[in-house]
Amino acid sequence: MKEKNSELIQKREAAQLGGGKARIDKQHAQGKLSARERILLLMDEGSFQEIGMLVEHRATSFGLEKTKSPGDGVITGFGTIHGRVVYAFSQDFTVLGGSLSETHAQKICKVLDLAMKNGAPVIGLNDSGGARIQEGVVSLAGYADIFYRNTRASGAIPQISVIMGPCAGGAVYSPALTDFVFMVEDTSYMFVTGPSVVKTVTHEEVSSEDLGGAKAHAEKSGVTHFTAGNDVECLRKVRDLITYMPQNAMELAPQFDSVLFAKEKLNRIQNIIPDNSNLPYDIREVIDCLIDDDTFREVQADFATNIVVGFARLDGRSLGVIANQPSSMAGVLDIDSSRKGARFVRFCDSFNIPLLVLEDVPGFLPGTDQEWRGIITHGAKLLYAFSEATVPRITVITRKAYGGAFDVMNSKNIGADLNYAWPTAEIAVMGAKGAAEIIFKAEIAAAEDKEGKWKEKEAEYAEMFANPYRAAERGFVDAVILPEETRSTLIAAFKSLEKKSETLPKKKHGNIPL
Repeated sequence: MKEKNSELIQKREAAQLGGGKARIDKQHAQGKLSARERILLLMDEGSFQEIGMLVEHRATSFGLEKTKSPGDGVITGFGTIHGRVVYAFSQDFTVLGGSLSETHAQKICKVLDLAMKNGAPVIGLNDSGGARIQEGVVSLAGYADIFYRNTRASGAIPQISVIMGPCAGGAVYSPALTDFVFMVEDTSYMFVTGPSVVKTVTHEEVSSEDLGGAKAHAEKSGVTHFTAGNDVECLRKVRDLITYMPQNAMELAPQFDSVLFAKEKLNRIQNIIPDNSNLPYDIREVIDCLIDDDTFREVQADFATNIVVGFARLDGRSLGVIANQPSSMAGVLDIDSSRKGARFVRFCDSFNIPLLVLEDVPGFLPGTDQEWRGIITHGAKLLYAFSEATVPRITVITRKAYGGAFDVMNSKNIGADLNYAWPTAEIAVMGAKGAAEIIFKAEIAAAEDKEGKWKEKEAEYAEMFANPYRAAERGFVDAVILPEETRSTLIAAFKSLEKKSETLPKKKHGNIPL
């Protein structure tokens, strides 16, 4: 019996070392944790239960039969995060560069299957050189098996990808299919084709960091949703994000009984919006004055900064916030902000997270660049996402709500449950200046004092439409409220919508304008 036990202990010890101490030391020297350190840090202490520790690859080509390691380059299993069950896998770069083999893929697929059966989130820690070339098409098929499961799990369970090293070629599509992507600055990168291929094909000289590093994907492509300075910070952010979402699409996010809110913010909120409606302000200040203290978690903070999206808590309950940002491009909607907003709305709707929209939008960004790149289709994505959403939806118009953008930003007519406006709201087809130039063109042209006439007519239009009261009279706004009343109004409103039940027409699925 002792010999049998000793054999198992030896195998476990070998698996714990992955590719060996020297390679683990090399990981540490690069500022990276080992695969096992990462997964243990992600989970609650002592909760991780490993699956497939002793799995080995079955390949014999190119001498692979002589290079075997228990676990085959990926650690898989389940544990808890803040007491809730989560499934995870962590690729081990010290074992054949973390390359994906047939058995490596099978281990990841098993975790995804278990997560789906048990209705729990799945988190992938990616650090891999890509497909194991020596296994050929078998490794490629393994990627396809993972992609298929990612797609089937989408909208059923939360999926989070954490890029903690290389992720290139076909490997990038699994993270792209998941809900949120984290990247570690300076040590992780993602791209379909690397710098050498880019140089050969396009003659561009570019580094891995500039091509597909955390900064590039956070600011330029929008592929990554969160970045962190190191592995430890990144995993802490993942643990925090999980607290804002439910286990699966059939449940609600956790509710927190302990609620902190600084009452002085009720006074501060009154002075955020400038008297001059053409001056900018930071919508994050408004968000901060409405939600529970220190609970806002912005998503894609550095991409499409003219719209702000993120998770928050209101009276202890999770909330998805979508807000135009007047301090960036005056808060206009464009291609990137429409895509960013739509993706976030659809995630929240998939997982029963109510939506709060803060609206201050002058319209869609004009210009040939936007039109030729498809602002019509991309803008329709945000419209579609809101129209399709069945979770509780509330809009607060803080200032401008002009043109088609007014409709798109969760208006009453596309299914919003409740719409509020501040006294500073301006709800119209367009701004007073442009409207006066069109409506009173003849009068202005015939006037002796054209400048004076134009200003007179601009003021006339502003008095008539640059306010929330016409919309309130028509019922497009349910109530005009003072800024300091907003938090209490929202708490009561969302509470009244807790039992909301709405179903979409029977169909296989809609055809979102992709």
